[in-house]
Amino acid sequence: MTRHRITPHRDTLHGTFSPEWAPVLTIDPGDTVIFTTLDAGWGLEAHHRDGSPRAKVEPREPIHDNGHALCGPIFIRGARPGMNLVVDIGPIRTGAWGWTVGGGWTNGINERLGLAEEELMLHWSLDPDANTGTDQFDDQVTLDPFFGVMGMPGAAAEPVPSWTPRVNGGNLDCKELRPGARLYLPIAVEGGLFSAGDGHALQGDGEVSSTAIECPFDEAELTLSLNDEFALATPIAWTPDAWIVFGFHERLDEATVIALDGMLDLLCREARISRHRAIALASVLVDVHVTQIVNGTRGVHAIIRHDALARIPVSSHA
Repeated sequence: MTRHRITPHRDTLHGTFSPEWAPVLTIDPGDTVIFTTLDAGWGLEAHHRDGSPRAKVEPREPIHDNGHALCGPIFIRGARPGMNLVVDIGPIRTGAWGWTVGGGWTNGINERLGLAEEELMLHWSLDPDANTGTDQFDDQVTLDPFFGVMGMPGAAAEPVPSWTPRVNGGNLDCKELRPGARLYLPIAVEGGLFSAGDGHALQGDGEVSSTAIECPFDEAELTLSLNDEFALATPIAWTPDAWIVFGFHERLDEATVIALDGMLDLLCREARISRHRAIALASVLVDVHVTQIVNGTRGVHAIIRHDALARIPVSSHA
């Protein structure tokens, strides 16, 4: 299989998903792409601590670039609607800096917590060799990097901003999608047209301030393959520890139902059991986590550990 590189420059950057955007790279299924990415805010350098403007990619086109700084799109030969794109997540090396914002803009959370009027930015120094980060207050963390955005356009031509998580991917913001994980996304257009960006050095479930440790990636490996063994109505992921099913909706309870519906499909497929038996076992074995609550479209992910699934005997009847 071939290894490719994609780096951020004006021709490879965009902020929205649309089948109208021409691919910048064409690969075969099973090829690996090594990404170098900007931070989500199109920055060419770290934020200045005195608050003065930093250098960014300019100019940007209002529709094409309305979102995170994504690299792509990538055309995968043989990808067609009805198939699944399989994204194997390999090693990730962050850049040397990152940032996190607390407060300072109007949203439901900041208003309720009394934090909308004033902003505080954490300026992180990142050490990818030691896998640590330190901010200006000497807060120290262990890094756990992942892509916030991995996805493809839907069938509609109208551009969709990158910050919206959707059936075909986008701003998933799930910390479980770290190196070693495998993401399955339904394909809606010929070639898939996959893009990725929004590097996170560390994030908690919920992403409650609307930002993780936002950072560039020096190198991040993704291997892109195809699967047509089962149909998906929502993204799922395999990790060394568990299966994960995602749900997205403006209402958190609806996102939960979507994630659970997909989890029942997975349990029925893997263990060949009825949906009634699957929901009963899910109530005992499945954990439901809030992925993020800040993107307008909320995210929920349902998790079943491999050791728990292995205890369900595969059956030809319920």
